[in-house]
Amino acid sequence: MKPPEGHAAAPLAERMRPRSLDEVVGQAHLLGGDGFLTRALGAKRPFSVIFWGPPGSGKTTLARLMGMHAGLPYRTFSAVTSGVKDLRHVIEAADREQALSGKSTLLFVDEIHRFNKAQQDAFLPHVENGLIVLVGATTQNPSFEVISPLLSRARVMTLNALGETEIRTILERAVQDEERGLGNRGLQITPEAMNHMVALSGGDARVALNNLEAAAAYASDGKAPSGIDLEDVENALSKKALPYDKDGEEHYNLISALHKSLRGGDVNASLYWLYRMLTAGEDPLFIGRRMIRFATEDVGLADPNALQVALAAFEAWRKVGPPEAELALAEAAVYLASAPKSNALYLAEKSVKAEIGKTGARQVPLHIRNPSTRLMKDLGYGKGYRYPHNYPGARVAQTYLPDGLKTRSFYRPTPRGFEKEIARRMRSAKEKTGPKD
Repeated sequence: MKPPEGHAAAPLAERMRPRSLDEVVGQAHLLGGDGFLTRALGAKRPFSVIFWGPPGSGKTTLARLMGMHAGLPYRTFSAVTSGVKDLRHVIEAADREQALSGKSTLLFVDEIHRFNKAQQDAFLPHVENGLIVLVGATTQNPSFEVISPLLSRARVMTLNALGETEIRTILERAVQDEERGLGNRGLQITPEAMNHMVALSGGDARVALNNLEAAAAYASDGKAPSGIDLEDVENALSKKALPYDKDGEEHYNLISALHKSLRGGDVNASLYWLYRMLTAGEDPLFIGRRMIRFATEDVGLADPNALQVALAAFEAWRKVGPPEAELALAEAAVYLASAPKSNALYLAEKSVKAEIGKTGARQVPLHIRNPSTRLMKDLGYGKGYRYPHNYPGARVAQTYLPDGLKTRSFYRPTPRGFEKEIARRMRSAKEKTGPKD
């Protein structure tokens, strides 16, 4: 039988589970001073909800706090170990409770995405008639894993993976808490040991606290430890800390190695440097931003899909988190490394900026100005403008650049990838329109 919450024999992660909204770390978008969940719980308005977020982001904790604030009977139900028969027993108990107190039962369903359609259907009538307030938790996108009728009756709230500052706060709180944490041991943790545990957590509070507990047990070795250093953490968790300073030279060395491996088309080297950075604790969103930049600077229009792949990897990390989203970054790295390369767009950007810096704000030609008033029309705004759709192929000879720049060419596509097609289109447009006026 599992020890009760807060019991000395319970795991540290369970003992340190927040007992009030004030103790919750992270999820400020839901729990800030004016957050929707804060306001709803303060008003004691329970509602069915599905918490979607990565492991260790606080889904179970928020479900318990909802039950506490609402003052409702609270029951848990695991989609991993329970079936429809078990649900029947829960519903019978909820019926008895409602007959006695008139209250609904708040039912927390962990891993709700693991239920099949028929099992999820079994919840519907009881959510509809108010017998149960359903609180589901899932690490998977509920749009794909939860049936539409259930989604329409529950609010979906997205939880984010915890950031490094938040994980550090949780660990420091556990070290100092004398009632539920390790505060009565007089532990001192070196900055290097703390940094390593934060990096290994992957934004998962449960993992971070489990690692702290393991490191403390290793350091004590039957005696009250006075401190935990990096070696204790490495030995306890069998995870070596890679030399890395996010603000130092190694940070720039590794991102440079990744960028140049992508540019050089070396898939294996790209994957190696990507995982070197991830394993050392680099912010995955920093890597994602660099990949987005790479997609536009070094691939450009040679493969327009490269930008979409990089953006998708960035969003995957934001919405799913570790460890699942690491593969999304790996997929982007492989795609970018193997994509045809072109810096034509990057060079065009530099060329345009240089021209504007040199020649300043040249006037917009009159014929492509918008004659939005009678005075503008009288001054010649829009006069002589040729509407391309009125001409064959929607092309017509016409100048769009300011005087003095009519012959300037900023973008010069390469013969690689899709830019070969762009070059063909540009030549075709020039041939169809002929010389401009």
